[in-house]
Amino acid sequence: MAALSLADWLRAVPDDALADLLRARRDLATPPPADSSVLATRAGTVGSIARACENLDTATLAVLETLVVAGADSEPVSRDDVTALLGTDVGPALDRLRGLALAWGDDDALGIAPATREVFGPFPAGLGAPAGSVPDLAVVLAEVGEDEHALLAKLSAGPPIGRTRDAAADVKLAEAQTPVQRLLARGLLIRRDDQTVELPREVGLALRDGVVYPKESLSEPELPTNPHQQSTVDQAAAGEATEFLRNLESLLHLWSAQPSPVLKSGGLGVRELRRIAKELDVDDTRATLLAELAFGAGLAAASDDTTPEWVPTTLTDSWLSSPPALRWLGVAQAWLDLPRLPGLAGQRDAKDKALAPLSEDLRRPLAPGARRRVLGVLAALPGGAGVKGVDELVALLAWRAPRRGGRLRDDLVRWTMAEASAIGMVALGALTSAAGALLEGDPHGAASAMADALPRPVDHVLVQADLTVVAPGPLEADLAAAITAVADVESAGHATVYRVTEASVRRALDSGRTADELHELFRTRSATPVPQSLTYLIDDVARRHGRLRGGAAASFLRCDDEVLLAEVLGTPAAQEFELRKIAPTVLVSPYPLADMLDGLRAAGFAPAAEDAAGRILDLRPSGRRIAARGRPVRRTAPQQNPISPEQLKAVLAHIRAGDRAATTKRGKTVRLPAGGGSDTSATLALLAQATREQREVWIGFVDSHGTASQRVVTPVRVGGGILESSDNERYPLHRITSAALVED
Repeated sequence: MAALSLADWLRAVPDDALADLLRARRDLATPPPADSSVLATRAGTVGSIARACENLDTATLAVLETLVVAGADSEPVSRDDVTALLGTDVGPALDRLRGLALAWGDDDALGIAPATREVFGPFPAGLGAPAGSVPDLAVVLAEVGEDEHALLAKLSAGPPIGRTRDAAADVKLAEAQTPVQRLLARGLLIRRDDQTVELPREVGLALRDGVVYPKESLSEPELPTNPHQQSTVDQAAAGEATEFLRNLESLLHLWSAQPSPVLKSGGLGVRELRRIAKELDVDDTRATLLAELAFGAGLAAASDDTTPEWVPTTLTDSWLSSPPALRWLGVAQAWLDLPRLPGLAGQRDAKDKALAPLSEDLRRPLAPGARRRVLGVLAALPGGAGVKGVDELVALLAWRAPRRGGRLRDDLVRWTMAEASAIGMVALGALTSAAGALLEGDPHGAASAMADALPRPVDHVLVQADLTVVAPGPLEADLAAAITAVADVESAGHATVYRVTEASVRRALDSGRTADELHELFRTRSATPVPQSLTYLIDDVARRHGRLRGGAAASFLRCDDEVLLAEVLGTPAAQEFELRKIAPTVLVSPYPLADMLDGLRAAGFAPAAEDAAGRILDLRPSGRRIAARGRPVRRTAPQQNPISPEQLKAVLAHIRAGDRAATTKRGKTVRLPAGGGSDTSATLALLAQATREQREVWIGFVDSHGTASQRVVTPVRVGGGILESSDNERYPLHRITSAALVED
């Protein structure tokens, strides 16, 4: 059967099938193709074919690659030929390839685009080029020795070429000294040049038992699972989530007290990362994930100072005051949609530069899709079922899309599982109820499921005689704040241990709490008797606390003349600048010195500014100042959105209209003068005739984007520089390049 071109095949497919193609291969619809010929040309490019192959599983890719091996890019191939080369039914895979326009034609005349060969490289399926004429393979292969057979087996697995010095000499079998020379003499290898040999395709297929791929490799691998109760999975994940939230809270407190500097190239330095890991008692990988999610959730950002630092944002306070389930929800959503790969931190780029956390080098816009793909596999398992090992999950996803993800394909799966387990979306290899709701777009359900799984907050602590305070579970928010104010965390976990020290009690008193309030806290919230040593410690610190007092002052005013100071205190300026006497000859104010001196001068006084040594200072402004600007943010290209039904309908109409114009029989064509002349009388006369006779007319025109197209229209009015058609389309006459009456 004669080969059918892709353009002809696309013209013949129903609109529904063409719509499915445009949805599956979004790049084909932008910009809208003028007709099926343009669509076919676009679908046959290397880049478009490679993108389409990223969504194919191993079995479907094997069928497409086998079509390349069979030479379907140059002449039609039958389905029986492909079935023989694979040894299995290829019907479902062929249907999918046809739906994606990667293959076309009937079963007895299948074709593929020539560019497909470039996508799979010079050795499709790891097979060499045909030899043309080969010896009786069964007989010759039975005669080869073990060393020769080992070499053939290695080349048959692909790639089929090898470099060797033994290819230089052309010797007969009786004179051959090495396995390569003997195989060349037997015709089982082909000499490509003096240092290169190639295994012919016929020999490679014979060594593979006549098939391109082993039959077992075309079946999806099984995913071993372990059954669990869903409640067990949720509770295990809740424990991990609690620990992660505690670590994140500690990081925010650490950055509040001592922010980490931003590297000149952006990101977080190795020294700072290790400081965070040491302070939080975690490894570098977890510290990186914590920093990335603090940034991704908007809880921390780089300041706009001259020397920028990583500091918490105003969202931190509201996040810290939220219930644990809502805090987890914010972190989980941020991770799921994070366009970055924390797992890349610490690796090296092509220039051997280490990739820093929080740097632009970790940005990967496709990361959210990769995470959802991994979690989607877990979501498809029965409730509570968890994968036995990550390696089996890696193998399954690699089979389903072997060309997606590039060199990071398998690492993405491992990173996703590790990170999802760390934040409590996965436990025991299974997806949690909260994560399942989040994947379905139900954040309220996710928060509710996590709240049910988290241990109930306790309203009491256990005070020990050694001045330790044990929290037998997560504390209520107000109790946790009170205990944290008066005690330091000694060890964290499901049961947190605090220690009360002289410094921690002093810290509580500094915050405004009194000794009586601290006694009342431990008396009412401790499930065990309050030890006398704690009572003595609080009273002893409180007795010495506050004997020295300090206050805040932005400026002072001193004068040896107490009468003059009394006069100043009697003026309205003293009230305006809140002047207060702290000594007979000293007044202080919370306002800046320059503002206070200007106010006193306006009141009739003549004050002067002085430095720490008593020298006169000049406080006049030295010039205009502006705030330091932050570094510009690098923007990435937005991800391609699915085509909308309205867009799809318009593109289909555009293609079909172009097809009709391309296949319409037309009479003598009237063209506009070359060079953009103004004589359009012939075109106007033809269009006027078509309008009077209500005849269809073929026109060629150039749209506003400079794209040339063809249309068949029925004119209803020509005037004012516009051609109006019966389908309510309007064509400016100056854009019409040619016209012809359609003949029956």
